[in-house]
Amino acid sequence: MASDTPSTSGPPLGKFLASTDKKTRDKAIKNLAAFLSDPSRDALPKSEMAKLSKGVFYCFWMSDKPLVQQALATEIADILLAITSASVSLAFLRGFWESTVKEWNLIDRLRIDKYYMLVRRFVNASFRLLIREGWDASVVNEYNAILTDRGGPLCCDDSRVPTSLAYHLADIYLEELDKALGSSPVDAPLPAPLSTLLAPFLALSARTSTAITLQRIQSALLEPLVTALSTRHESNEPSRKRRRLSTREYSNLAVNACETDPSKEGTISPSVLRKAVFKQVFEVASEPDTRDANRRKLYAFWKEHMEEEEEGSNSNPVAGSKSGKRSLDGS
Repeated sequence: MASDTPSTSGPPLGKFLASTDKKTRDKAIKNLAAFLSDPSRDALPKSEMAKLSKGVFYCFWMSDKPLVQQALATEIADILLAITSASVSLAFLRGFWESTVKEWNLIDRLRIDKYYMLVRRFVNASFRLLIREGWDASVVNEYNAILTDRGGPLCCDDSRVPTSLAYHLADIYLEELDKALGSSPVDAPLPAPLSTLLAPFLALSARTSTAITLQRIQSALLEPLVTALSTRHESNEPSRKRRRLSTREYSNLAVNACETDPSKEGTISPSVLRKAVFKQVFEVASEPDTRDANRRKLYAFWKEHMEEEEEGSNSNPVAGSKSGKRSLDGS
């Protein structure tokens, strides 16, 4: 029926997505997936995608049982991968984030956990989409823009963005990237461009006016990452570093990542990746539009870890042999 698909001449599908009847909602989700994945159709105008995205948000709002919620969250997020056109997938993803940011503060405490789960599913599906596209630079850059543009969850100058949404993204981002790399159907997927994928969080770290946001990004994302990249090659870590060891190893990410260009760089070792993260933090701290208070904290993060790098090198018998010899010679 014409009313079951998005159309400017018929009833909007968003109406059926937000129906109080579960069968109607289920049918609407399947029709939405079929409609968006049809390669013969032109891309939807942004206004139409916004209506569909709002319908998706409230379709999930109506789901009320844990198993139903889990299945629906996966089904909705996997629409990103059912769509064969990367540009249409990204348009759907942009609509999801803009709708989520806009409606987030209306979510009550009884529903918030299921929306955290939906966000997690979308983050995972987004990474699987980028893997499918071979980490194409234009696709990855558009993905980053979706996160950081006005209406995106990591936009640093949009007061409408709920801080709790940015915190949740920092908490789950690397975990879902690691999962996506581990579940890739590609036998030898290209390495993930780690520096590029970290860029939205570092941009937010540099320009956020909320101190706790920078602190959360450091504690939930940067610290676990550099620790995971160190555990594979540092056998003699300083004691203060051992106290901070995280149980998150990100084992798939540690062995399948590069800095920015997967096709040219290939997979880079964890130790080199770790240094690349420190370099990126330093460069972001040095940018002229970085807030002064944030600059000091980013420099402090960089300095602390660079000192630990030096301590680790000095504690290595091979690395320290020359300095030891100079000491014995009195030179």
